[in-house]
Amino acid sequence: MKNNSRQSRRQRHNPRKNCPEFIGKVQMTREGSAFVLIEGQDDVFVRTAATRNALNGDTVKVSVTREGTRQGRREGRITEIVERSSRPFVGILHLVDSRAWVLMQSRSMPYDIEVDLQQALDTGARHGMKVAVVVDHWNRNESAPAGHVVEALGEPGANDTEMHAILAEFNLPHRFSKAVENAADRISDKITREDLKDRRDFRDTLTFTIDPSDAKDFDDALSYKVLPDGRMEVGVHIADVSWYVRPGTPVDKEARERGTSVYLVDRTVPMLPEKLSNKLCSLRPHEAKLTFSVVFCLSSDARVISRWIGRTVIESDFRLDYDQAQAIITGDAPKQTPKPLKEAISALHSLASKLKEQRFRNGAIDFDRPEMKIEVDAQGRPVNVFQKYSQESNWLIEEFMLLANRTVAEFVATGGRMNGTPDRKAKAFVYRVHGEPDLEKLENLRGFAGHFGYKMGVSKTGKSASEQLRALLNSSKGKPENKAFENLALRSMAKACYSTENIGHYGLAFSFYTHFTSPIRRYPDTMVHRLLSEYLAGGRSHNSEKLEKECRYASERESVAADAERTSIKYKLVEFMQDKIGREYEGSVSGLTEWGMYVEIDPTGIEGMIPLREIRSDFFEFDESRYCLKGKRTRRRINFGDRVRIRVKNANLEQRLLDFELIEDNTDRADV
Repeated sequence: MKNNSRQSRRQRHNPRKNCPEFIGKVQMTREGSAFVLIEGQDDVFVRTAATRNALNGDTVKVSVTREGTRQGRREGRITEIVERSSRPFVGILHLVDSRAWVLMQSRSMPYDIEVDLQQALDTGARHGMKVAVVVDHWNRNESAPAGHVVEALGEPGANDTEMHAILAEFNLPHRFSKAVENAADRISDKITREDLKDRRDFRDTLTFTIDPSDAKDFDDALSYKVLPDGRMEVGVHIADVSWYVRPGTPVDKEARERGTSVYLVDRTVPMLPEKLSNKLCSLRPHEAKLTFSVVFCLSSDARVISRWIGRTVIESDFRLDYDQAQAIITGDAPKQTPKPLKEAISALHSLASKLKEQRFRNGAIDFDRPEMKIEVDAQGRPVNVFQKYSQESNWLIEEFMLLANRTVAEFVATGGRMNGTPDRKAKAFVYRVHGEPDLEKLENLRGFAGHFGYKMGVSKTGKSASEQLRALLNSSKGKPENKAFENLALRSMAKACYSTENIGHYGLAFSFYTHFTSPIRRYPDTMVHRLLSEYLAGGRSHNSEKLEKECRYASERESVAADAERTSIKYKLVEFMQDKIGREYEGSVSGLTEWGMYVEIDPTGIEGMIPLREIRSDFFEFDESRYCLKGKRTRRRINFGDRVRIRVKNANLEQRLLDFELIEDNTDRADV
């Protein structure tokens, strides 16, 4: 029996000829086991002994030794490290005699890294400092990975150190090189006659920007004019970044490398140097600015009668923040607000409302989730956390930006025709695409909703799925289960990305869509401006394969930036909760797994985890089919969205983790 048992274990965990193999990326756990993430496939779980010294972020070949079942996940064994990740790990430098180590406290790196002592000191690092280190090798006969320090970040706990550590962890820069800054400084800030050649002049047309109150750059503006026939001319004017940033220049290469601006809680890491993002390409009031525009003639029912696309020059008359624009919409604006501005905002609000209604009639999905906002003091310490909901002024701007993006994509995809069908000979272009949802995951949502008494029809197409989703979310609005439905619906959605293949945008219900409206902070928008400029001038199509490669890279950079932004939010939320250990809060169950229950507390939406093993009243197991926890003894069920009361147990800043404990009855309350 023992021999048979050993043999079955060998068969289960050793790669065999008939075991399917895949290439994917490693997502390491604190315990040393890993998940290999494979595009278009379920993840493969790899036990610690079968990781072959692979580390987080490495590209590996994995052999699947056990297919997933209802009772368990797919398991496998890493057979080859295809490419070591170049992304740094962050830890504390520890010097012992003539040796140096970087001690890890990361959730995704369970091993300390040995580094060369002198090399580490040469970077300016000292004992106890936080540093960024890249792994060079970890051979099978070595007890630990070896690497080199790439940056000394500073003293642990200091705000700049921790924010720079997050940027280093995602291999993101926090400053521009002197060469790039100098190249930006050499760009002329004078508008010449040559600059204005062939541009439509909108400097005498009422124009304004609407942005957050703390915005430092203003890259989009709206103009408004009533035409003699009563129709309305609305211009969407975007900073003409591509006029200043020419292909192949140092500034362009750096912008392409970054891909996007990064928004950490307490700072912006811009894609472009300040001279461009905050000066030349910022549509500041009462300054002539070069723009690339989409100008619409609209009827009173928001129907597009005609549109024009091209380069322009504008001069913004007013800089509004969202609250000021909202006050005009609701009739609460100060008496001194100019009448033409009031009339323009009122008319644009009416048009935007109709555009939004059209989108929803066509199948768009709106989750309307609040944005988590964290206020920090001058030292970067979080002092307030709240959830901010969109106002009408937010989606006034949003609807016209969506209209411009959709129109530009349609113009290229249809060969310049309005309301046309895709042209097979359309020139290569950068689209923003969003595929249809996973129908199997929607089926799981249908079953889950059924437990709450909601009937959701079977979805056989993306179109019917959007109708079913909207009906479910509308009927549950204002009820505790609504947030659970939203979360599960979001998990069923495909991820939006950039591509030369125009498959449309499912979530927005657009057949054509691109990103045109923010070239200051997104490099794909700059690519779109360049392509559009060439095609408007009759230029030949670009090579689609090369363009597709750029699209994939831009999508990767966007994903990295989003991960860094989420990480900075997690860090600041944990920091905010550090002095609240022992306090009790009401909240709702926001996630369930086989190891824990996640809870979002009121009113901030801050999320923490309760390990299942620490719930004292019963032994709970995760029922994946019903997406709930079941108590073995009491048969009690805990569902996604259930209201619970918790106590804050621990706030781990290094691992950005919040631990809660479940309060199960009145006798388990502490004084707060």
